[in-house]
Amino acid sequence: MGYACPVCDAEEADAVHLANHLAITASLGRDDHRAWLAEYAPDWGDCTPEELGERISPHAEEIDTPEFEAAGHDHGHGHDPGRPDSLEEGIARQSRQPGRGSMTAETQHVLEEAAELTREMQTERESDADENENA
Repeated sequence: MGYACPVCDAEEADAVHLANHLAITASLGRDDHRAWLAEYAPDWGDCTPEELGERISPHAEEIDTPEFEAAGHDHGHGHDPGRPDSLEEGIARQSRQPGRGSMTAETQHVLEEAAELTREMQTERESDADENENA
């Protein structure tokens, strides 16, 4: 059994996935998801996914999600079914679901900036590791 998002009906595998969906979508500026969280879990930003999932799942419709019931079995993807490989893939998947508009220019800019900062941090880490090896 999984859950349907109480805002947009997106199917999620379990309470933790539902919590992540709501929090990520709200963080990306979807006011409807943010308003729902403000009503049912006002301190959602301070919760772990597990804690948030416990608080919000009673307010979401339980649904049959047979494609998720095989979680734990390897289907050649290297991850659980219904779970993205990365944050970027998760965001892209959510943007394609029903009720989603295209990404705003501001959101696209923020994601590009975050990717660039991540690349810079990785380069710095690799540089630091090289210096430590040569010292």
